[in-house]
This record gives sequence, structure tokens and C-alpha cells, in this order.
Amino acid sequence: MATLPQLPEGEPEHMSAEELLVWGYGEYGDKLCLTCSWQKQSSVLVHMVSELELDIPVIELDTQLFFRETYETRDRLVERYGLKLQQPQVITVAEQHKREGPNLWETDPDRCCHIRKVEPLLDALGPYEAWISGIRRDQSPSRAATPKLQWSERYGVWKFHPLADWDEKRVWAYIQVNEIPYNPLHESGYRSIGCIPCTRPTAPGEEERAGRWAGSDKLECGIHVDNPIRQNPAAEQETNV
Repeated sequence: MATLPQLPEGEPEHMSAEELLVWGYGEYGDKLCLTCSWQKQSSVLVHMVSELELDIPVIELDTQLFFRETYETRDRLVERYGLKLQQPQVITVAEQHKREGPNLWETDPDRCCHIRKVEPLLDALGPYEAWISGIRRDQSPSRAATPKLQWSERYGVWKFHPLADWDEKRVWAYIQVNEIPYNPLHESGYRSIGCIPCTRPTAPGEEERAGRWAGSDKLECGIHVDNPIRQNPAAEQETNV
């Protein structure tokens, strides 16, 4: 495991999203990246990084199965903020059909996610030591214990979750106050947006990510379930001295 960065006064859990981003950039500089899939969290983080004038590269997790509205949202954010995207190579859907059989997202969604999201991200994170993600605790029970900073064994990087303690209402307030472009599918009942075959609108009373892989017991695509959660980085630093 890489050495834990020198923590500022107070733990990351007590830092605001902006403070955590500034501190992370100060520690890692060009070894820190941001991943985006063009949901509302991406809009918030892209704007926040721009306002803080942090030169953080953006990795686009494009499965080639996104909605048209998702790609249009990406284009609006790229134009407004001058983003220079890094786009990991993903095999075509046609090639996946040849290798794995047709409609793999129906027969083995975990395998499909691994091919189209996990493997490309593994390659993309190779040059980096830290990674910013938009995970929030209120999105689903599987994310309820997400810390603001944790070590990823799979990717060999420190993961930053600046929005971990934000709720959905706060995300929308930030977008509206700052007039940030966002994915219009959110206004059509899609509170969480992924690939076309595996995403549906949520019904009233459902949790935010209920529309992902509906009808199955799948809760995550796999990129965020590789390691145990580390709740107290400062304590771990002391034990590693």
C-alpha cells in the first residue's frame, strides 16, 4: 500500500468537499485524476474543480452504451469548462458480442461491467496515485459507509469521495445556484444513470439507485467494491509508522 499522505489538521471526514479537493491536489498534483460518467455528481465535481482552478485530468468512463442525453451532457460540460478528456479504450459492443455472446448485460451483467468499466479503469488509473469519485452515502445502502478517503487495493490508489456526506437535495441546490449543465434524464425520473440496457427511471419512494440493474440482485458495477472500507486514515497512519 502506498504511504498515506500527510493529513492536515483534522481528519478528511471533517473537511468540506472543496477543502478535500484542494488538499488532495496539493498532495498529489498531476498524479490526481477525476472520473466522470456525466451524472449530476460529475456536473458538481467538474464545476468545483474549475472554480478552485485545479488542473485535474478527467477520465471519462464511457461504456459506449450511454444514453444520447448523457453524451450531450458531456459535450456541454466539455465546452463550458474546457475539459481535456482521457478516454480509456473499450472494446466495441460488436466485438464483445463475438467474444462473449450477444447481450452480455442480460446473461452476465457483472462480466459486462467488468469488461466495459473495470478493465478500462484499471488501465486508465495506471499513471495516477489518487482518484476522485462522486460516490455519496445516501445513494444506496451499499454506499452508506463510504469514507471521504480510502485505499483501493484493486487500483493501487487513494480514493477521494468529496461528496460522500452530501445528500441528493444538496447536489441539486449546488447545480441550480451555480447554473451548471446537467443530464436532462434526471428530470425524467432517472435519478441514477448508467447504460441504456441496465437503467430505468425510479418509482416514487425507491432509493436513488433502484433503477440500476432492476430486477436483479446486482447493486454495483464493480469499480467501487474492491476493498474494505477504511474509516479512520489518521489512525492507520499511526499504525504504519
